[in-house]
Amino acid sequence: MEKEITLDLREILMILRKKIKLILAITIACTLISAIVSFFIIKPVYEARTSIIVGKAKLAEGKLENSDVTMYQKLLKTYAVIAESERVAENASVKLKLKYTPKEILSMISVMPQQDTQVLEIKSENKNSKEAAAVIDAVTSAFMEEAKTVFPAGGTIEVLDRASVPKSPISPKRTLNLVIGFFLGIMISIALTFVLEYMDKTIKTEDDVKRYLGLPGIGIIPQLPEVNKNTTILSERTMISKQVEV
Repeated sequence: MEKEITLDLREILMILRKKIKLILAITIACTLISAIVSFFIIKPVYEARTSIIVGKAKLAEGKLENSDVTMYQKLLKTYAVIAESERVAENASVKLKLKYTPKEILSMISVMPQQDTQVLEIKSENKNSKEAAAVIDAVTSAFMEEAKTVFPAGGTIEVLDRASVPKSPISPKRTLNLVIGFFLGIMISIALTFVLEYMDKTIKTEDDVKRYLGLPGIGIIPQLPEVNKNTTILSERTMISKQVEV
């Protein structure tokens, strides 16, 4: 059994070695395509975010009870719905001087209550880093105004972390795309190599005779080196001239 496994592995390595140029070509091509798409075709997307904390306006005797914390944690879901409402988007659109429609603003933002906290996180994605921060500021301002209108005595809403202009994009992830392209190229090239080898039924070695014909090899005919045609013609002319002289 060990001998068979060794032969199989050796044969696989021989096949890969025989098609090494094809494997390298496909791998390099896939990596280059991934690099071109990541660096020149896909436009970078930037993300700006802000955190808003919801609390109680005045605490009795300066103490915060567990019931208050639980109430505001549950209330965060309501605030999240308000933040993603049409009214907030319309107000934010006005603050941005109608640069974006309410639907466009809603498609840019995402609102997520942080689990077991009183913090609401708002994110904005845009192909322009400054615009991403501007949209977040407009939405945050519009949300705070709308929330105070809906819950005038609901407590305080304060910005915990203000949005800043993002310096680096969140997508495309160029390094990851290059790695994926590289390994994808290796897998495709190796798969293609074995497909071509499987489809190739020509007999090249003594082992191929045994495998495809089931016959033992009698002998091997060596391949003679190619003879230069000019040398052959010259030799023939020399022989003819000698015969004439005789």
